[in-house]
Amino acid sequence: MKKLVVLTGAGMSAESGLKTFRDMGGLWEEYEVTQVASPEGWEEDKELVLRFYNERRRQLLTAEPNKGHLGLVELEKHFDVHIITQNVDDLHERAGSTKVLHLHGELKKSQSTGDPSLVYDIQGSELNLGDKCEKGFQLRPYIVWFGEAVPAITEAEAICNSADIFLVIGTSLNVYPAAGLIHSVLPFAPVFLIDPNTVQAPARKKYSFIQDTASSGIQKLKKILLEEYL
Repeated sequence: MKKLVVLTGAGMSAESGLKTFRDMGGLWEEYEVTQVASPEGWEEDKELVLRFYNERRRQLLTAEPNKGHLGLVELEKHFDVHIITQNVDDLHERAGSTKVLHLHGELKKSQSTGDPSLVYDIQGSELNLGDKCEKGFQLRPYIVWFGEAVPAITEAEAICNSADIFLVIGTSLNVYPAAGLIHSVLPFAPVFLIDPNTVQAPARKKYSFIQDTASSGIQKLKKILLEEYL
């Protein structure tokens, strides 16, 4: 069974109604996004940051996986599908995908500010000041903020390096280090991009571009994969 590695970005979940930072125009209410998605913002106003992610969490709880998510699950019947996602939602898992690596954290989890190895599921939508880990430290969103290291990137590079087929859905390939993962894909592996907007992929990689949304683009890709790679 060929290994299909899929890198997904915000466009993957857009059809489920989840707003992206780009949709917000770089602002949330009157605040710069960096004020709610950076270590500096956290230190300056923890309540503001927690309120921002509580709102994102409430939005996620009402969202459902779309046909794009479900299409990737269908491909597991024919390929060894590994998903690397820049998204912090759990829509891949809720759709039924079995191998999902989150590069930028998970919205429905919290992390100890004193011991980063302590990660907890959040019950419901609220994480507030005074919510502490077992060691007594305040909990923060389990999110990789702007300016922070991406701990999962090494594992992601190894997965990409073993891909027989590589697929990119709904990401501009402008955000690093995630965008650099395409360089870990071996030269013989075909690369497909699905996005309704034109994507400028690195010139050293030849790729097939399907200019479409995640939902309908996956169906077009499925036909190609089943005809050419099984």
